[in-house]
Amino acid sequence: MAEIKSHEFERFVEKGAELYRFYVIYGPDRGLVSERANLIAKHTGVSLDDPFALLKLDVSDLQGDPGRLLDEVNALGLFGGEKLIWLRGVNNEKPVLDAVQTILGQGSPANTLLIEAGDLKKGSGLRKIVEPSRTVAVIPCYADDARALNALIDTELASDSLTITSEARRHLIDQLGGDRVASRNEIRKLALYCRGMGRIEEHHVDEIIGDASSVSADDAVDAILTGDLPAFHRAFQRILTSKTPLFLILQSCLKQFQLLDAMKIEMEEKRTQAGQVMATLGRHIHFKRKPVFEKALRVWRPEAASREAARIQSAVLMSRQRQSLEPSIVFHALLGAALQASKQ
Repeated sequence: MAEIKSHEFERFVEKGAELYRFYVIYGPDRGLVSERANLIAKHTGVSLDDPFALLKLDVSDLQGDPGRLLDEVNALGLFGGEKLIWLRGVNNEKPVLDAVQTILGQGSPANTLLIEAGDLKKGSGLRKIVEPSRTVAVIPCYADDARALNALIDTELASDSLTITSEARRHLIDQLGGDRVASRNEIRKLALYCRGMGRIEEHHVDEIIGDASSVSADDAVDAILTGDLPAFHRAFQRILTSKTPLFLILQSCLKQFQLLDAMKIEMEEKRTQAGQVMATLGRHIHFKRKPVFEKALRVWRPEAASREAARIQSAVLMSRQRQSLEPSIVFHALLGAALQASKQ
């Protein structure tokens, strides 16, 4: 397997991507998965404007036709030349796993295959098949850390000849993360607002992005994690009244579910108790919230926590793409998570 780590990706795209004909890009940050898939596609040498050279499929397109992926990967182009088969939305579906196993057994495929997948756990179906192979470039995409967010901020602001104070940078980073596309959109919105000013100050971040009330966010998130529906409705009404940006509440909830997911994985792999994992991964959680988190760790099943994190992440991106529907998108995403918790 050629696993391309985050700090290696840019060099890989420029120097090594063309050496492969099979790519698997996966991870919890769906925006980053999509962004990197687009970059890989541009470096395959296949014309993305040619409908005979590029075939985009969603995993749902394979339902009722499980052999289609294998057929497309092995098919010869109508006018000759290599094709790019771009499959999205993969989460260990059996038709995909069967096709991938066959493709790897055949040697080099006739066409290039690019797979966009969700948050594949270690040892899960697709990873278990592709990771032992030296012919597959496997590219994990995890939520941006502070270093990655700083680099993203610098890149986006440089295009508008803007600088940013250290206080404004710290404040901005607190509002970002979880989804690369959503983070990039927020930075671009800030850059557009400050265009021509030369330097971004902390108050500019407040004015254009806003500052989610930590009390409101924590009250809502705690109610969601524990499945307390009446408390969730009260907290959400307070959020609406306070005019707190709903996108930031959704993002705050996403970060908490990603932390819960990581903690559950730690508990499963090391067979530790909730209190032990709280002492390590949960050190920064405010002491008043620790009982809530410990309860959530005991109640939530690992697969349910992972599924809700992925669903909320999709809602984060959707809320930025369809801002007129933001209140409805946020409410239904959070209510769905609270309902799921109440059933645990």
